[in-house]
Amino acid sequence: MGSLPNTMGAQPQLDLEDSSRTERAQWLINSPEPPSLWQELVGTVKGGFSTHGRKHSSSSTKGKRAMSFFQGLFPILNWGRTYKASMFKDDLMAGLTLASLSIPQSIGYADIAKLGPQYGLYTSVVPPLIYALMGSSKEIAIGPVAVVSMLLSSVVPSLVDPAVDPIGYTRIVFTVTFFAGTFQAIFGLFRLGFLVDFLSHAAIVGFMAGAAIVIGLQQLKGLFGLSHFTSKTDVVSVLTSVSKSVPHEWHPLNFVLGCSFLIFLLVARFIGRRNKKLFWFPAIAPLLSVILSTLIVYLTKADKHGVKIIKHIKGGLNPSSVQQLQFNSPHVAEAAKIGLIAAVVALTEAIAVGRSFASIKGYHLDGNKEMMAIGCMNIAGSLTSCYVSTGSFSRTAVNFSAGCQTVVSNIVMAITVLLSLELFTRLLYYTPVAILASIILSALPGLININEAYNIWKVDKLDFLACLGAFVGVLFKSVEIGLLVAVTISFLKLLLHSIRPSVEQLGRLPRTDIFCEVDQYPMASKTPGLLTLRINSSLLCFANANFLRERITRLVTEEENGTEETAKDRVQILILDMTNVLNIDTSGILALEELHNNLVSQGIKLAIVNLRWQVIHKLKLSKLVEKIGGDWIFLTVAEAVDACLAYKLATNI
Repeated sequence: MGSLPNTMGAQPQLDLEDSSRTERAQWLINSPEPPSLWQELVGTVKGGFSTHGRKHSSSSTKGKRAMSFFQGLFPILNWGRTYKASMFKDDLMAGLTLASLSIPQSIGYADIAKLGPQYGLYTSVVPPLIYALMGSSKEIAIGPVAVVSMLLSSVVPSLVDPAVDPIGYTRIVFTVTFFAGTFQAIFGLFRLGFLVDFLSHAAIVGFMAGAAIVIGLQQLKGLFGLSHFTSKTDVVSVLTSVSKSVPHEWHPLNFVLGCSFLIFLLVARFIGRRNKKLFWFPAIAPLLSVILSTLIVYLTKADKHGVKIIKHIKGGLNPSSVQQLQFNSPHVAEAAKIGLIAAVVALTEAIAVGRSFASIKGYHLDGNKEMMAIGCMNIAGSLTSCYVSTGSFSRTAVNFSAGCQTVVSNIVMAITVLLSLELFTRLLYYTPVAILASIILSALPGLININEAYNIWKVDKLDFLACLGAFVGVLFKSVEIGLLVAVTISFLKLLLHSIRPSVEQLGRLPRTDIFCEVDQYPMASKTPGLLTLRINSSLLCFANANFLRERITRLVTEEENGTEETAKDRVQILILDMTNVLNIDTSGILALEELHNNLVSQGIKLAIVNLRWQVIHKLKLSKLVEKIGGDWIFLTVAEAVDACLAYKLATNI
């Protein structure tokens, strides 16, 4: 091609091959400019609201475009048109079953968050209704969850002590919820779902296990009927507090009542797992426990004998909390930071739960649209006396097992909880606190996945280190420390792979034009006089540019030293396969230029293969393509090897 002479120029067939090769290389070199950063940003925002698989022609009306926009924002407008009465029957039963589990769990999770019990019920009303309009998952059940509740109770008291100023504490929680929803909506709007992925699967496994143990230990307060308890969440502080308080405050009836119903709940779960037809039994068991224990306390007057009870729960519709948001508070910056942490944790759990059940049903869940829906529901929740809500794994499993067809089951659940707030809160006055503790304890084993932790250990030791770091950090320090340790280890792993990417030598597989790594495929043959290397990094940047340049130079030197016996076999041409390099910065360009100059000084030619869109554009702007020569840039490794062999024969090197 071009400046690569052909020893068999008299043969028309070979000339035709050179011409075709040259044309294909020109397609690469003369590719159009990639979209600018602003164009990508605008396209990303538009894509967040567009419906999949639907494109309007230039003649489409504004009405159709508006409908497409609203269908993207509110998926209910799409599937609602085909909703049938038979589906509602299934959703009604699933929603009622879900409500029977949500009511006692919501009260318990509000207690974990150090809020009044009514706030847990409020959080099971407004957010599910908003999600039903904007969410795309059919099975996910929305409401308060244990991990987020513990997160709030572990960090917000450092700003306002709930025991000293419960109203101020509640206001900060609403403000944190507003910030969490805002961050979630921004993540969805700008399609920043990758931020949630910084909490790797391994980190989530460790974090959930540590959080489950910490939450379980905190339930000892209710199980023993203690009045004085530490506000810290680490295992040492909790166990120390229990050991000091139990000898003086322990009320045996609380322990007997709580343990009895905990055994009942665990047996109900075991029965439900053994017999799938009885899925409803473990779902309604918590509500049955609340009803039976409340009757027992009321009839026996057990509250007069040391049994702690919930007492008054404020009923009625969700009151507005707009005026309670603390944007002028000195703690607003800390509230925003806590909101960001809560946003990431809540999104991670919701998307993991949603995608798990979507894969079972065989449909795709758009993570960015889920972020938008969850963000909007938390913003609305912060204005209506709710705290941070998300998708619950245990309630979603119940919803799925109950045969839900759509998110209408969430609407049924929310309406049922709302009716309970209006009509039945007075009946919960004598509900023992120990029962709420037993309900929460019964739900925790599902958060501890020992088998998955063992699999992580077998597959990837660095991943297991992130898992262990999150577990130990949450267990012995705090939630935010556990998250910080997990993210730090994950970042270090990512950084390690980014700054020390591998450079592999390629060889041709026998009887093919396929080039593979010779270490993986020993049968792949090297081409004498040519050294073909592939950079295994998606980014050639300041972090790894010098390392890669030195690594390539060392490989060239080693190859030359290994073939000194026959000068003809020494490296005359280096073919650099950059298929995996998606982008490059100025440091990467400078490293390539230095590599080229170094090779030229040794009499070695440099050929580059398959430069990606952004890379070729930047190399043209930096004039490096001109320095290397357009004739030394190829579309495939096979074409580069053939052309370089022809060049060797023509120049007799």
